[in-house]
Amino acid sequence: MKQRFEFGKGPAWMFALLAALLLFGQAGAQSPGAIKLAQFKGPVTPVLAEYLDHAISDAEASGAAALVIELDTPGGSVDITKQITQRMTSATIPVIVYVAPRGAHAGSAGTFITLAGHLAAMAPGSSIGAASPVGNEGADLSQTLKAKLTNILVADIRNLASRRGEKAVSWAEKAVAEAAAATADEALALGVVDVVADDVPDLLTKLDGRTVSVAGKDVTLQLSGRPIEPVPMGPIATFLNMITNPALAAILLTIGLNAILFELSNPSGYLAGIVGAICLLLAFYALGMLNANWVGLGFVALAFVLFVLDIKAPTHGVLTVGGMVSFVLGAFVLFNTPEMEVPWPTIITLTVVTGSFFAFVVTKGVMAQRRPAVTGIEGMVGHVGKVRQALAPAGLVLMDGELWRAVSESGTVEVGEQVTVTGCDGFVLQVRP
Repeated sequence: MKQRFEFGKGPAWMFALLAALLLFGQAGAQSPGAIKLAQFKGPVTPVLAEYLDHAISDAEASGAAALVIELDTPGGSVDITKQITQRMTSATIPVIVYVAPRGAHAGSAGTFITLAGHLAAMAPGSSIGAASPVGNEGADLSQTLKAKLTNILVADIRNLASRRGEKAVSWAEKAVAEAAAATADEALALGVVDVVADDVPDLLTKLDGRTVSVAGKDVTLQLSGRPIEPVPMGPIATFLNMITNPALAAILLTIGLNAILFELSNPSGYLAGIVGAICLLLAFYALGMLNANWVGLGFVALAFVLFVLDIKAPTHGVLTVGGMVSFVLGAFVLFNTPEMEVPWPTIITLTVVTGSFFAFVVTKGVMAQRRPAVTGIEGMVGHVGKVRQALAPAGLVLMDGELWRAVSESGTVEVGEQVTVTGCDGFVLQVRP
């Protein structure tokens, strides 16, 4: 039996079937692709916004099966958070937010980012919540402003949590209004997250086959057996993210101020000044990104003023002690939120090192003031010379290869005898045998 083939009918039938699937399919399987993995630890800053935008764009361009964002953050800027959540919700590939590793925290802004994912997960021992708004400097807001901002954020987080059920929405509202927080198991029971997973492979296994709405279309996740491809953060972004750490920011600030003051007090080729300027600029960048409390920065500045004054004034270390107290207070309130603060070991270490340095400088300064002069005519006291013209009581002595007028304090001294300088009166030496 012969088969008839008509040119063009086969391909036309295939295109028609494909069009029908695209138009009428309720849950379409994804095209093959890898699992993209973006890993971030640190505060919510422009660095995170740019990194996630790059990761999402890379996943979309490569036809990835999904993007997993492994997140550990104490929170950060409201404006940047909104920028991130808008980019995530507009993504054309599934975005899965995974609060990990164990002990990680999606605090404050991190709560919004987690809920913005098409799916959310947490590692055992991690936590989420405490999303109450604070001021740009970490301080409490006025009652009116706080109520206004809280209402806006409650509406935003309600929208993000709406697809997760009433329990999740209720908890999300409390996370903003009452700083509520939850463990991984509690978040799972509330529907805030979809699964609790030990690691990324476990996460992909547990989410495989689920259907999510992506860009208005239902997509069935096909995650098992796919390769996991990390999305690296650029070296500059990695460095900027590294320095936006409260402890490192405090260290950079301390090094910068110490180096600048050392250069001003002891000019030595500008190396200390250059290092100090670079450290200060990096510290100010970090402080700006972390919304530092400028009152704390004022205490730190006051500490260094007291240190410098103790070098100039004869207070014998009193101002240095005051400076150390001011430094501790400044470092403590520099970041006055529980999620972002300078650890006490860092505060104590920086205080002791800085205070010891200035105490050493003050001690050396006092010793220098008490030490006999070693230059000029005063520096000749104690030197020994020979009489060249008899001292009766005035005459000439040879001192360090030079002839000086001298007056004997103990009667006549003959030529050739040795004398010791005991003082001076203008350019006339006072000597004794």
